[in-house]
Amino acid sequence: MKIRRAVKDDLEAVNSLLRQVLKVHHDGRPDLFRAEGKKYTDAELLEIFSNPDTPVFVYEEDGKVLGYAFCALQHQESGSLMPVSTLYIDDICVDENARGKHIGSKLFEYVKAFAREKGCHNITLHVWECNPGAASFYQALGMEPQYTSMELLL
Repeated sequence: MKIRRAVKDDLEAVNSLLRQVLKVHHDGRPDLFRAEGKKYTDAELLEIFSNPDTPVFVYEEDGKVLGYAFCALQHQESGSLMPVSTLYIDDICVDENARGKHIGSKLFEYVKAFAREKGCHNITLHVWECNPGAASFYQALGMEPQYTSMELLL
């Protein structure tokens, strides 16, 4: 088992995992998420993989990618906000056939160590309300709600 940065040879595996995430989101919010499609083109993925501010980490076991964590280093400062660096987790996915093996927890711990190494103040992410399992997973890792985003469907 190893966790490493994603590379070009990981495109097929990452795309497969992205499709699994899309299905979860589409099942929960078909009014917002398409049943099929891609969040990123292959060219966009390669750009993300190569950008030091958008690291993508993959969990590999026996030569097979079983999970990923898409991240983004963010820096904020404004008149009312303190200057802080944040590691934003855009997405964590573990292959549906490999769940229950603590791969997600291992990816999260790796990301947490990376964020500390980069001097980040915190780690943030968004969880869709239609995915309570993800919310429970992140809360079990010590994360707490930072703010609530609300909507009114028209």
